Amino acid sequence: MIYITRRERFTAAHRLFKAEYTDEKNLEIFGKCSNPNWHGHNYELFVTIKGEINPETGFLVNLVELKNLVRKKIIDKVDHKNLNIEVDFLKNKFTSTEVLAISIWEELEKEILLLGARLHCVKISETENNSVEYFGENK
Repeated sequence: MIYITRRERFTAAHRLFKAEYTDEKNLEIFGKCSNPNWHGHNYELFVTIKGEINPETGFLVNLVELKNLVRKKIIDKVDHKNLNIEVDFLKNKFTSTEVLAISIWEELEKEILLLGARLHCVKISETENNSVEYFGENK
């Protein structure tokens, strides 16, 4: 079994809040991340796939295909966007980094299988000190 990780970067804005809460309660629970005028991050996304090396090609997948897939399905949709209101796969979802990681997994899992590999991990670094890793439901 071999593991390959593709790193991408994107910049996006979002707001952590519950519509049913007052601004004061949102501030109490989510801190400055509940700013009604949004806030942003320079995210790093790490997509790790796994599988067996194809003896004919000598690699797991064509990395250009993996790059193009991640950019088309994720980066093109989130880069320089507002995650709360502009990203189709986040519609009606809470935009924490945890939910973002799960949502990215859901967008990529079947497509990675079509490349001949399995998705192993989606990792998102929101800041230099905070990151989330998701390994799927049944991993």
